[in-house]
Amino acid sequence: MPAFAQDRHELEPHEAETAQLLIEQALESDLAWDIVESLTTDVGPRLGGSEAEARAREWGRELGEELGFDRVSIEEFSMPFWERGDTEITMTAPYEQVLYGTSLGGSGRSPRLRAINAEIAYFRTLDDLMAAEDGSLEGRIAFVDGEMMVKSQTGAGYGPANQRRRVGWQHAERAGAEALVVRSVGSSNRRFAHTGMMSSLNGDWADIPVLAVSNPDADHLRRLHESGETIEFRIRSGAGWRGEVTSGNVILDIVGRERPDEIVLIGGHLDSWDQGTGAVDDGAGIAITVAAAELIARLPQRPRRTIRVVMFGAEEVGLLGARAYAAQHMGEVANHVIATESDFGADTIWRFVSNVDEGANPAIDAIHREIQHLGIIRGGSNVPGGGPDIIPLAMAGVPTVRLQQNGRDYFDLHHTPDDTLDKIDPEALAQNVAAYAAFTYLAAEMDVEFRSDIEPVGE
Repeated sequence: MPAFAQDRHELEPHEAETAQLLIEQALESDLAWDIVESLTTDVGPRLGGSEAEARAREWGRELGEELGFDRVSIEEFSMPFWERGDTEITMTAPYEQVLYGTSLGGSGRSPRLRAINAEIAYFRTLDDLMAAEDGSLEGRIAFVDGEMMVKSQTGAGYGPANQRRRVGWQHAERAGAEALVVRSVGSSNRRFAHTGMMSSLNGDWADIPVLAVSNPDADHLRRLHESGETIEFRIRSGAGWRGEVTSGNVILDIVGRERPDEIVLIGGHLDSWDQGTGAVDDGAGIAITVAAAELIARLPQRPRRTIRVVMFGAEEVGLLGARAYAAQHMGEVANHVIATESDFGADTIWRFVSNVDEGANPAIDAIHREIQHLGIIRGGSNVPGGGPDIIPLAMAGVPTVRLQQNGRDYFDLHHTPDDTLDKIDPEALAQNVAAYAAFTYLAAEMDVEFRSDIEPVGE
């Protein structure tokens, strides 16, 4: 009878002993810190498709070779390149005041790079803007307010708040607005704006400038509006698309000793937004997963299955690296036995959730018992996910887990200039590495099937 058919799965003695050894070594290691320090310092901001992201790929390739991974490669793909350019947003009435804002990904530029000067049309919510009639905003700039996100361990509230960033432009353009400004999607009251990618509409992007302003500036605008003042803006934006470029995913493999074609995939995304240095989002995820795999590579023998670390490219601008990886590996999707990504900051992992075949849940529970002393509880056993870059694989039937980090402060930093190395706690980073090392090793070593038989995508 297969091991996972039992109500309780018991690890082999060597599996449990090795998992605990990896945890002990991870908690004492500085490797993850050294990796994220190098990425953020030696490469810096890494906008998807930029020259800096290309340097990051070379950095990742060299790191994999230096750390002794069995196979190191870069898988390239083409993508459209959007660049922020210079941005200005100033309130010119009822008095002049510079506002702190930034263009959103996919934004258009101001006509001939000249300033747009116009009165704003204030909308308390995105729903209010959506109700605006076609052509009703001609000659004006739309401003969508909303609420500052509430801090949450799980990041709850980001999805609903993020809709004004993603689709607000579509309704502003339909209504004839000269530009759109939205309240920054974040939980910080610091005076800087959160950027992020908008959603396209049938493959088309905004023709008008679309900007976010800081939460304190949005509060200020609300007070002026409620007092009955007429508010005017001057906006200048140099944002726009710059044609097709090359990006890529960096692949680091530890080849399995018995089942080399079966893949346990972990990773993070290599790109970042261009305002900070991408330490928390997602240099930390790169560091955590590479350091965890490197500890496993030091063991006297390889685990049964292959461990693959993927440094996904161009995540921030639409999961482009994730989609390219799934397409390029379509013929071997069925060989990916389980996958997860670290992409929710660098705070401690507090919960372990999974979405695997029902018969494999006792094995997942056994893995949890090995990491629970790190302060990690067992969450749901039918929770879709695995991380943003895992979505295309999960949709193709790959089982997933998620080692969920405490995201209470994540949206203070997310997509802002404040996403810098000093926000990472080395001890919390080490706890992440410990959990990832134990999980990854056990998933690759245990004689367990995490998935039901499925037909490979495309066959």
